[in-house]
Parts: sequence; structure tokens; C-alpha cells
Amino acid sequence: MSELSTTEFALLGAPHQYLTPLERPSLSEAQAWCAELTRTHYENFHVATIFLPRGTRAHFESIYAYCRVADDLGDEVEDTALATRLLDAWGAMLDQCYDAPERSMHPVFVALRETIRACDLPRQLFLDLVIAFKMDQYKTEYETWDELLEYSHYSANPVGRLVLLVCGYREESVALLSDKVCTALQLANFWQDVVEDKERGRRYVPAESLRRFGVDEGQIEGRVFTPEFRAMIQDLVVRTRAMLAEGGQISRRVNRELAITLNLFRKGGDAILDGIVAQDYDVLRGRPVVSKVKKLSLLVGALIDKLRMRRVR
Repeated sequence: MSELSTTEFALLGAPHQYLTPLERPSLSEAQAWCAELTRTHYENFHVATIFLPRGTRAHFESIYAYCRVADDLGDEVEDTALATRLLDAWGAMLDQCYDAPERSMHPVFVALRETIRACDLPRQLFLDLVIAFKMDQYKTEYETWDELLEYSHYSANPVGRLVLLVCGYREESVALLSDKVCTALQLANFWQDVVEDKERGRRYVPAESLRRFGVDEGQIEGRVFTPEFRAMIQDLVVRTRAMLAEGGQISRRVNRELAITLNLFRKGGDAILDGIVAQDYDVLRGRPVVSKVKKLSLLVGALIDKLRMRRVR
């Protein structure tokens, strides 16, 4: 287990709300902290927890809080060196959560320890997420499609595997289907946020695609939409949608209750891709969005499935 200095332990330099408290919270206080972070930081995830299997919500909230704080340590701290040190500290605090949990002081790790214990979650999945956030500090461009898949192995796939483990699914064949869905969702967000990512100094559109379709990287910054750019984004969307459909077979491998939630996220990914298509693949003129009406229809559909399932029971 890595030893933490007082400064590292406190997460000094992190957003104020993430600083480690001076007193260790109780389990109920820590779980309430994670629940509040989930409710206020990402409405879609908070709503989706309604459809998760009973008795698992606190576990998903602790996992989400771990991911949310780690992500913000990397993205909300402008100094790259400081962000890297904070992520190193977060990883060391995770080690402490596994190796000496009684010494954990941050509410995330007090709550997460109970989830780890109850669901027998492996350390590596959590560490992989830290690796991804650290990659964001130094790798800002991607050369190939395979490089994006490798990045998603660390940044997206661990979340899906953690969801399965919390729900009691440990088969690798099921986890591999989850990987496809999670990677496809990650890619869909990349194609949706081409301009926004460029403004942040990042390019996830692979260089091999730029070359293949004869697109100049400067077209992104200059927002120059051409038939070549359209063809490139269309190709990326088609490949991503195929991956999403392949992974969607997971709904046949899990119980109906979990399938409702997984289908909700998969359909959300399809909706993002549909938004790109609706703009004729012109992601340079503005960020394609999933309308509130579409979001509501997805949630209503999931709720109907949930109620129908309960009536059958």
C-alpha cells in the first residue's frame, strides 16, 4: 500500500467539495455524501438508478462517486502536474481502502469499502479508471481506432463490469458484451463532442480516419464541413452503432430487471448517434443533443417495462 503525505491525503488543490474531511464519516454519512453527489452532479445517472435492482442503489452511488471525483480531479484541475499528483493520491487512497480500510477518511472510500466487501469487487477495475484519467493528462490525440479501444478498456469498460459484478454476474462472456456497449457509448460521446474536445486541446477522431477520408485536422478548429468530413463521421457512426448492437445482446444474458437498465443506456447511445445523423453528420455546426422529449420517451418506456415486470411477478 502506498504511503500518503498529509497534503496528498487531504487532496489539497482539488475542488473544495472533494477535500478529505478532518473526521472520518460514519458509513451512513458517507453513503449520504455519495447519494447527494450522484443526485446533483449527473441527473441522468440518478434517474437511471430507479431502474436498478433493489438493494443495489447505495453500491452504485458509491461507485459513481468514486468515478466522478476521479474524473474531476483530472478534468477540473487545470495544472497537469497537480492533476496527476491528485490522481496518484486517489489511487493510493484506493489501495488504503483495500489494505487498511479502517484508515480511510474520505467519504467515497468509507462508502466504497462496504460495496467492495458486499460485492467482492476487484481492485484492478477501479485502478484502470485512474489509469484512464491519468492518460488524459498526457495523451491528447489518437492515431488509430484500436488506440481508442484501448483507451476505452480503461475509461469505460470497468464501469460496465462493476455494474455486472454488483448484480451478481461474473461470466466473462457477459462482461465482453458489456465492454462493447461501454466502448460504443464512449465513442458516441467522442463523435458528439468533436468541437468541444478540440477546444480543450483533445482529438479523439483517429488520425487514420482523417487520412483515409482526406480531412485536414484544421477543419475541426475552423469548423469547415465538407463531403469528406461527412463521409468520415458517417463511417465512425456506422462502426459505433454496429458495436452497440453487438453488445446489446447482453440483455438476453441477464435478468429482466437489469436488462431494462442496460437497454436504457444502450438506447441512449443510439439516440446520440441518431442526433448526429439528423444533423447530416455535421458535428461542426453544433453539438448534437438528445432532446428532452426523446429522453422522456426512453425513461417512460423503461418505467413501463419495469411496471409490467412487477405485474408478471
